[in-house]
Amino acid sequence: MSTAQNPLKFAWLEITGLCNEFCDHCYADSSPKGTHGMMTKHNWASTIDQLADIGAEDVQFIGGEPTLHPNLPELIEHAHARGLGIEVFSNLTHIRSHLWKTFIECRVKLATSYYSDTAEQHDEVTRLRGSHKKTRANIKKALELGIPLRGGVVTVRPEQRARQGLQDLLDLGVEQVGGDRTRAFGRASKGAVPAINDLCGHCAHEKCAIGPDGAVWPCVLGRFLVLGNIRETPLAKIWGGKQMTEVAAKITSVHGEGVSACAPPQFLPMCGPCGPCVPSVGHCDPREADSTATIGSPA
Repeated sequence: MSTAQNPLKFAWLEITGLCNEFCDHCYADSSPKGTHGMMTKHNWASTIDQLADIGAEDVQFIGGEPTLHPNLPELIEHAHARGLGIEVFSNLTHIRSHLWKTFIECRVKLATSYYSDTAEQHDEVTRLRGSHKKTRANIKKALELGIPLRGGVVTVRPEQRARQGLQDLLDLGVEQVGGDRTRAFGRASKGAVPAINDLCGHCAHEKCAIGPDGAVWPCVLGRFLVLGNIRETPLAKIWGGKQMTEVAAKITSVHGEGVSACAPPQFLPMCGPCGPCVPSVGHCDPREADSTATIGSPA
């Protein structure tokens, strides 16, 4: 598929592997032991410029926990100046006052993960005492400030009050809430080799992810499929290049053309093909619509 047929519209910018939480199911295997990698502020600014130059429309800053990166405000400002739409995916436990100001001035959207309506269950998942209280308080603050925010509830444990957590987000005023199951990547894989079959199939279709060391992936979950490295090769050459063509062919060989599965909505703000899942849908993968393991409408 040519770049004209498959323009790059969206990119995840994984600016750090450092996180103050240590969730069992973290697909990025981020933790308090993570680092900001080898990408400097200049590298990230150049990446943003390259994205804008080839016509990208939106970026999402992720981690790890992106708010722990010292250059996040400047990078947001740079992306805004280049005309890119911006979303920050954060656990919302570490938002400094100056960052709220940046969010407002640069019209940033927020996204967060939420695991239960009870602090005990949420904190058990994040392994950070007090995380539920901080996340919930900052959800309320974001909404009070008029900052658009969406939430994702990931089912991690059988006894988890996921439905109640979803309802709690709705009661707080979060209008866009999605649900997902644990994906077998990162720590959640429990040592298993990642497989293309576990991806949704939309990888490298109008989107890519860029990691802390400059690696370019077809999506945040497909980091075992490397398209190139932006510290070594311009993005314009990586996108549609030989490595990308080979990776795309591998994905198509497994999922086929015109896949119908949705990307996990807590990862992808421009989730396709049917848009972000909402409580009335009750699932994020059409192939699992009847699964009792997925999150449905709150009771």
